[in-house]
Amino acid sequence: MAATRNVMRAIRVFEFGGPEVLKLQSDVVIPDPKGNQVLIKVHACGVNPVETYIRSGSYARKPALPYTPGTDVAGVIEGVGEHVTAFKKGDRVFTTGTVSGGYAEYTLAAADRVFPLSDKLDFRQGAAIGIPYCTAYRALFQKGRAKAGESVLVHGASGGVGIAACQIARACGLKVLGTAGTEEGMNLILRNGAHQAFNHREANYIDKIKECTGMEGVDIIIEMLSNVNLAADLQLLARAGRVMVVGCRGPVEINPRDTMSKELSIIGVSLFLATEEERQECAAALLDGIAAGWLKPSVGSEYPLERVVKAHEDIINSSGARGKMVLLP
Repeated sequence: MAATRNVMRAIRVFEFGGPEVLKLQSDVVIPDPKGNQVLIKVHACGVNPVETYIRSGSYARKPALPYTPGTDVAGVIEGVGEHVTAFKKGDRVFTTGTVSGGYAEYTLAAADRVFPLSDKLDFRQGAAIGIPYCTAYRALFQKGRAKAGESVLVHGASGGVGIAACQIARACGLKVLGTAGTEEGMNLILRNGAHQAFNHREANYIDKIKECTGMEGVDIIIEMLSNVNLAADLQLLARAGRVMVVGCRGPVEINPRDTMSKELSIIGVSLFLATEEERQECAAALLDGIAAGWLKPSVGSEYPLERVVKAHEDIINSSGARGKMVLLP
């Protein structure tokens, strides 16, 4: 065993339900890396909205109980399986997936879901890359077919996926509009690639966006809260526009006729359905972005492991996102 002690603190979920089902245990056995696995000492772990849906039992994908949540980890390699040659003990890394769960002091990950963490980024930023940036890239390019010169509206741009979408779209030559719910959020997205920002709490913000686009509409909308915004999104799209459904918290009523008049598309985005080839394409694009300097995650709220219940409450009920939420074990 590479670690100096054989037990760790980790969050365990024994039943699906509210945030209170997240239990901190201090006697969880540290797993051994086998084959193509690596063991990572976790310095930071990203908290994503999808983890609250999985925990509640309402998501299509349900892990076997009990489980430890967490996909996006940044830390230091503690040990490697016998077939791993790309990493060694002491390497700084980030993950786009874990085997044993990231809300813990140590986590196992498959080596092909682990990437070197550039010295340009700290561990908290490393933990903010995985799901947000891969989701944004998939929504924009793999599913949204975005092209340089097109316009994109990131509807709810101040959270992890939103900031990622603004940075990627700007770097790839799109005109970027974003919405946020606070002045602080609007300033944040302007600093992270948006050409213009709108406050989605203002009664007439939809009219302001229409005005800004010269009444032509936007080509793509990245939608974080489709159960609230989808009907309005259809009014904002240009001809052959597409709305990418990244987040949703319930049903919504729309008039399908609105899609016919301009031949609009409503496209669902699920990172879990990405093929191995798509995963590798995304990872390559992100590593290029880190090297070029435009991929720079904005970290928001930070919580120690024992405050994970509060983190899950806040990510769903916050008055306005401001960067990526992270746990610090």
